[in-house]
Amino acid sequence: MTPNTTPVAGLILMLAGLTALAPLSTDAYLPAIPAIADDLGVSIHDIELTVGLFLGGFALGQLFGGPYSDRFGRRTAIFTGLSIFLLGAVWAMLAESAHALWLARILQGFGGGVSVVNSMAIIRDRHSGRESAQAMSRMASIIMAAPLLAPVIGALILKVSDWRSIFLFLSVYGLVLALALFLRLPETLAPREGPLPNPLRNYLNVLRNRSARGYICSVAASYAGMFAFITASPGIYIGYYGISPSLYPVLFGANIITLLLCNRINIRLLHRFTPQQLLQGAQKVQLLAATALLLGYLLTPAPVWMLLVLVMLFIGMQGFVMSNAMAGTSEFFPKTAATATALIGACGFATGAVGGVLTGLLGDGTPLPMVCIMFTGAISGFLLSRWLLPRQQPSGCALSR
Repeated sequence: MTPNTTPVAGLILMLAGLTALAPLSTDAYLPAIPAIADDLGVSIHDIELTVGLFLGGFALGQLFGGPYSDRFGRRTAIFTGLSIFLLGAVWAMLAESAHALWLARILQGFGGGVSVVNSMAIIRDRHSGRESAQAMSRMASIIMAAPLLAPVIGALILKVSDWRSIFLFLSVYGLVLALALFLRLPETLAPREGPLPNPLRNYLNVLRNRSARGYICSVAASYAGMFAFITASPGIYIGYYGISPSLYPVLFGANIITLLLCNRINIRLLHRFTPQQLLQGAQKVQLLAATALLLGYLLTPAPVWMLLVLVMLFIGMQGFVMSNAMAGTSEFFPKTAATATALIGACGFATGAVGGVLTGLLGDGTPLPMVCIMFTGAISGFLLSRWLLPRQQPSGCALSR
């Protein structure tokens, strides 16, 4: 089996559609959370937990999917994961209780994780160094359309149907995506010689690398803050500030537009700076934004415009953090790229799940619990990055194990 050499532009577009499973599955049903709670006869917080449960399942799926992909190939892992994702989406659509919805979302997340982890691995199969970071940023730029459109799609579906149709939409999207990938996606994993890798040993190899731990901690900490906002945003904008449900997708989308712009800026700056320099610069900005938010809600009730601007700044910096951390980590492990990216992605979504669940459990009707988690994530990532990553990287990010 020799890897196919499909043109990069087409490959990036296909991988972006695959990676969009996560933001679509997380954001499309956010406007429907109050309606789901009413229909199932539970509290909003019970339904908000499904965000964290999906992320937890997604993290487990990545941990399983990385070694599975390195062992059996990218295509096999993608189609296995998409099959599980479709099963979970259909189950969620038919759920008659909150507990059934919880289990369906875990299954849906697990399948999504198994398939999505291959996107970054395929890029690493084809690129290295700055080229890898640039390709990941280009893919992220396309992906940003998903979280931008997802709440709007969910709100539009609610106007003509009920919340179950949102999961029907996700099922159809997954099915169409599977068909397109089956027909066009090349296998990029080169034939492996010698014994098959041991998944546990591969994960331990990643964790033993000090710089890889620094990148993993950077992503994990930033995801905790980002998903704290994603989980709490409907209650804060609609419940606390009294924003109309139709305006909510606009305010939410402002963060995605900022993230998209930061991704484009990141691509250009990679010609002058290393991925590590850009990542650590973004962490400083995130910490400043989170500190300003915390002071704003501790000292005086912050106006909605202040929340909007500072959260846009915080979320926008993810455009630097995620792409550069993924590129920096995978550069150390060219032969087990899926395992390396699986671990960093799983840790990110796991802490995102924790941040989202804690936001729901600690929710008191104000933005303060969310802001505290965002600040904790920002300062943790900032300090761990300075401790674990080297002071300077070799020019061009030409790293090797």
